[in-house]
Amino acid sequence: GTGKSTFIDVFGFLRDCLIGNIRMAVQKRAGFAQLVSRGHEKENIEIELKVELDFTGSKTRLVTYSVAVGETDRRVVIKQEKLSWKRGSYGRPYNFIDFREGRGVAVVESADAFGTDVREEDLQREEQVLDSPDILALKALGQFKRFEAASQLRELIEGWSVSDFRIEKARMEPDAAPAEHLNEDGSNLALYAQYLHEDHPKAFASLLKRMAKRVPGVEEVSPEDTGDGRIALRFRDAAFDKGFLARYVSDGTIKMFAYLALLADPEPHPLLCIEEPENQLYPNLLPILAEEFAAYTEARRTKAQVFVTTHSPDFLSAVPLESIYWLSKGSGFTTIMRAADDPQLVALVAEGDRPGWLWREGLFRGADPK
Repeated sequence: GTGKSTFIDVFGFLRDCLIGNIRMAVQKRAGFAQLVSRGHEKENIEIELKVELDFTGSKTRLVTYSVAVGETDRRVVIKQEKLSWKRGSYGRPYNFIDFREGRGVAVVESADAFGTDVREEDLQREEQVLDSPDILALKALGQFKRFEAASQLRELIEGWSVSDFRIEKARMEPDAAPAEHLNEDGSNLALYAQYLHEDHPKAFASLLKRMAKRVPGVEEVSPEDTGDGRIALRFRDAAFDKGFLARYVSDGTIKMFAYLALLADPEPHPLLCIEEPENQLYPNLLPILAEEFAAYTEARRTKAQVFVTTHSPDFLSAVPLESIYWLSKGSGFTTIMRAADDPQLVALVAEGDRPGWLWREGLFRGADPK
């Protein structure tokens, strides 16, 4: 109850806003009153991201994107939206996108935009009016190459994956349909496995090899047509000639396969958010899963990020201290703290203690729900 799922949903919220609009994203979460902090209903929800982007003909730059969502006449709108970065090595960030309630100015990202030789007032500006004040300027302008930062950031956010697998969903035998990515609840797992099997056989073979290594006894996993237009997953144990359909396989086996399949995506997600992977998994598999998540972040040309929420000391002990953050709630609001900033935790881990053990002992101050 400290806000872990709320933190993860910030990323899901932004992705939903880009794919649809602000109004749809808010309605999906039961309305603005359910999203804004209690007692602050007349204020805006403000989100700020800092992202490194590579620009054509220029070096990597740290871009700041901010959006404020609020209500006007009981209608959810984008109160303010900005995209900014420093044009040179020094000085204040400059707003290349600055919108309020569907109207604003965008600066064309010509070569002049990346240096200080041209004055800011001489940069090429375009005044824009969006179709509606609940549409992100990032979505509208990101379609055009002349707004390269908006285009890159839009593509990045749309590629995020916020996964909260449901075992009962992952066992489903859905109607045959294209599925190039695994969805957030895992309900298209069989279709996604079929896609990997048919369109990316090397990736699927690697997935099966890792599955057999991580879950001993699982010799083969295969998608098959049930004959009535549906696709099912069949798991074969090494001791049997014929496999078992997913609905008869253990929860842990299904869930481990789903996570490994997510990590095997041929078009990897720049950000993965995973909710409580320890549910239905045997404790000894959790350090293995932590290894898989870590490998995913390192194996990409542009490093991916993985956020995992957990209540498992076993999982926590398999994660380096500098990657651990904990949430503490007080007076209705949440504070996020970094484990590597706590001298006591750093010293104890250096002496050989494991983070999971220290968590059990209550040394992550404010994390214990007493």
